Amino acid sequence: MQYVPDIAAKRAELTPQRIAFVDEATGIETSYGQLNDNAARCASALAAAGIEAGDRVAILCLNCVAFFEILMACGKLGAVLVPLNWRQPVPELLPILEDSGAKLLFHDAEHAAQARELVAARGITSIALADYPGWVSGYPPARTEMRWPTDRVWYLLYTSGTTGMPKAVIQTPGMAYANYVNIAGPTDMTGLDSTANFLPLFHTAGINLYTLPMLICGGRNHLLAKFDVDVIMRLIASGKLSIFFGVPAIYQAISLHKDFAATDFSRLRSLGCGGAPLPETLIRLFGGKGVTVCNGFGMTETGPTVFLMDRQEAPRRIGSVGKPQMLTEVKLVDDDGHDINDDRAGEILMRGPNITPGYYGNESATRAAFTKDGWLKSGDVGRRDADGYYYIVDRIKDMYISGGENVYPAEVEAVIYRFPGVQECAVLGIADEKWGEVGCAYVMPLPDASLDAEKLRQHCRANLAAYKVPKRIEIVQDFPRTAAGKIRKHVLRDSNNASGKP
Repeated sequence: MQYVPDIAAKRAELTPQRIAFVDEATGIETSYGQLNDNAARCASALAAAGIEAGDRVAILCLNCVAFFEILMACGKLGAVLVPLNWRQPVPELLPILEDSGAKLLFHDAEHAAQARELVAARGITSIALADYPGWVSGYPPARTEMRWPTDRVWYLLYTSGTTGMPKAVIQTPGMAYANYVNIAGPTDMTGLDSTANFLPLFHTAGINLYTLPMLICGGRNHLLAKFDVDVIMRLIASGKLSIFFGVPAIYQAISLHKDFAATDFSRLRSLGCGGAPLPETLIRLFGGKGVTVCNGFGMTETGPTVFLMDRQEAPRRIGSVGKPQMLTEVKLVDDDGHDINDDRAGEILMRGPNITPGYYGNESATRAAFTKDGWLKSGDVGRRDADGYYYIVDRIKDMYISGGENVYPAEVEAVIYRFPGVQECAVLGIADEKWGEVGCAYVMPLPDASLDAEKLRQHCRANLAAYKVPKRIEIVQDFPRTAAGKIRKHVLRDSNNASGKP
């Protein structure tokens, strides 16, 4: 069996006085020594509450330092943390709580009403995070093993579950360290860096991009309960952030902020984007501020980092997610599973120590996710150029066939983004009697901009093959989104089907 160090304990040993977290709402700073002490006391309190190795502990909260103390405490005990999606109503959370078998629920004040319903329905114990400091202070620090097995289940992240019951993706200590290696390389991350934590903690980005890697290397995390563009702009302007990660919606919000033009971004050394490709228009807009936003790619199942574009090549390889990082192997295969050559599109397969061992309590889903020789199937189509740089073509399930020709919506979306006044767009295939399927483009204009659908269609005709031009263009004011800000195309597709529009 292989092992990695207890993250909190090792950092407390190395740099006890260095600051791990700054709570931007209160100004309270938590050192690495305090983080480990609180986590060890929490481990004692959990043990006293009857939590043993392998038991699941749920948590329903906005971003807070206590979340990471509880996460580290679960690691010390060998218990399993289950972050719950606070955007979901109780009827959606109950099946997840039942599936996980959680014996205890932590919750914050904002979600106390949901917690009461969940506790009543499941008959489990709950602890309010408002009472958490007093609760842990009454216990001595637990004496636990400094070595954590790399393959031990540490926490579970439930996927969005666009069809059927969400699956619990296993996250392990080994995955956390592998993700650190994969992200520290392209970002040049060190203990002198500072980042911002604001993406939701029931999502892999909220935990791993870049907070856990920063805790491993001893850097500083500026913590926000949730995304607040004014606070982020203040942190950027003050030079308190050196590396930053966001999804496209975050970069869009920053670009539209009233202080964007006047803000100095020069002290931000590394900016990464994931969840979906950052449109070329935004990449060039930030480039005009003297900074390069690098697109990346990963999944909850990959820890998540697999790709991140390097800053040197990003300006001349717009659209690329870079090369596979240090601890991940990648290959492209055709529909029959055969390896394919450069500049041909195929499914992306991945393997390495950053890859999940599977889905908790779901052997059939685990078997379906992997090839017989152990490669994780991404469900994404990609291509690789002659220099080894990868490009994400689209999700396999998003591709549609129009008149016998394959159409990848991402290619059409990239053209639409070049049309003046477009803030965001989503293209999907809809049924058509003549062609089988045709494209439908949902387009959201920039604030104070107006879009002419026919002129946009003409722009598409001038830049795309005829079968790729959307037959229908809908101007919308917003999109249904996931917690990470990604557009929920299946919701658009369902609403289109329900409307009965051609």
